[in-house]
Amino acid sequence: MNLISSLWELDTTERADAYLTSLARPIRLQNYIENNYSDHSEPSHWIDSFNPRTGELLAQVPRSALSDVDHAVDAASRAFPTWSRTSRQERSEVLLRIAGILSEKKELFAVWESIDQGKTISRARVEVDRAISNFRYFATYILHEEGAVRYVDGPVSTMTYEHRSPVGVFALISPWNMPLYLLTWKIAPCIAFGCTGVAKPSEVTSMTAFCELFLFVQQYSDRRLIRKQVLGEVFRQAKLPPGVMNIIFGDGPGTGSALVKSPRVRGVSFTGGTATGIRIRQDTVADIGKHLSLELGGKNPTLIFDDVDLAEAVPLAAQAAFENSGQICLCGSRIYVHRAIYENFLSKLADYVQKNYRCGETIGPVVSREHYTKISSYLKLAKEEGAEFLTGEVPSVVAQQGFWITPTVLSNVRTDSRIMREEIFGPVVTVSPFDTEEEAIELANDNPNGLASILMTKDLSRMRRVGERIDAGLVWVNCWLVRELGTAFGGMKASGIGREGGSQSRDVFTNLRTLHVR
Repeated sequence: MNLISSLWELDTTERADAYLTSLARPIRLQNYIENNYSDHSEPSHWIDSFNPRTGELLAQVPRSALSDVDHAVDAASRAFPTWSRTSRQERSEVLLRIAGILSEKKELFAVWESIDQGKTISRARVEVDRAISNFRYFATYILHEEGAVRYVDGPVSTMTYEHRSPVGVFALISPWNMPLYLLTWKIAPCIAFGCTGVAKPSEVTSMTAFCELFLFVQQYSDRRLIRKQVLGEVFRQAKLPPGVMNIIFGDGPGTGSALVKSPRVRGVSFTGGTATGIRIRQDTVADIGKHLSLELGGKNPTLIFDDVDLAEAVPLAAQAAFENSGQICLCGSRIYVHRAIYENFLSKLADYVQKNYRCGETIGPVVSREHYTKISSYLKLAKEEGAEFLTGEVPSVVAQQGFWITPTVLSNVRTDSRIMREEIFGPVVTVSPFDTEEEAIELANDNPNGLASILMTKDLSRMRRVGERIDAGLVWVNCWLVRELGTAFGGMKASGIGREGGSQSRDVFTNLRTLHVR
């Protein structure tokens, strides 16, 4: 059975698992350039991607060469002049059509997102809904843009007005923790503001990006299986010209670096690790005019004051620490609690985590063997440094039947420990006491990163006093992970440069000029 038609029917976990079991060899993904699939045959050009739940080989991802990158960039470059001149209404209709297709088949995407990344199906459904929202939001945003007009009186009276134009070809590079959601967070505004793009998903989780391609095929193909003809008809009906959006697969040092260094790529939107963000800046340092938006790592603090209701604070702190097995850049992995309630909070948090975060039921595995090994090394270090394990343990050195790590709550961790300073990006949280408001702020800011923070208090004055002094691009007060899509998204310090969302995304994907008319 054709891969595309097969995957289209697999919209339940049971069907998908049965299909994977029946395969004689792993699924091989293909690049998608200018409305065509690109085949690869060299064994050395494939990257193995494993099922996080079982540790078994799931798919093989192309290790795209420089020629593949050039092909994709060339396609996007040729598509840009026409696409950049399309009307806002036309682009809006394309985005709404994409959102409608995703909505009709959201369970299919949730199933494959869960399999590919290891997250629970409930978590995957949330992220598919957010992906749909990305397209719908920018589809309507571009229909209601505002600009500024200014008048100058004098000997030469002038009217000055702002004009924005699409930047050009963008490199859109997304991470493995929320593959579909974060990929669409870049694709939607790129298309909306008239740019063209070459997207590179993480080589660790590429299945949902591939699913996105065959979703368009099946929606508009009337079940015909001649892919080139079908895709031409798909994008003809969607009014998205060939080359406007291309997807290539590969690793960061090879494929990703070649993509961002291309002189025809005029902007980069990247979400991922700080080390990769540094590499992107190094690769693009000589290209002064290239737009960069880099959303990087976080080691986010959760501050809990003694006026909170523990029945509300404990579940919120646990959710912020362990959602998606702690593999969200916004997770609160450093909890600081006022000493007056510290011991009580610690006991209740340990009990709550043990009851509500169970591997294989309410929490999934971590994404890969490499990541499992990394997290294990931090937990081994915690044991060596004398940290107290209130939940969890040091995992086996070798992962057996999947990459499972028990949610771990640590106390008695030194402030200068690597466990406290570095982003572990897993189901591991530290809990420490503080005595004063000033000390809480100092502890929160004592980290190279500054992406997000959570503040729990009933004191309205404290919400402002503390919230406005935390070094973080996003501060949640008595809540977490709720965000209106027009809100600026990004971090301070080592957590990146630039902001995206609403008008901030417009700044990323457009150039601003002012015209002075006599």
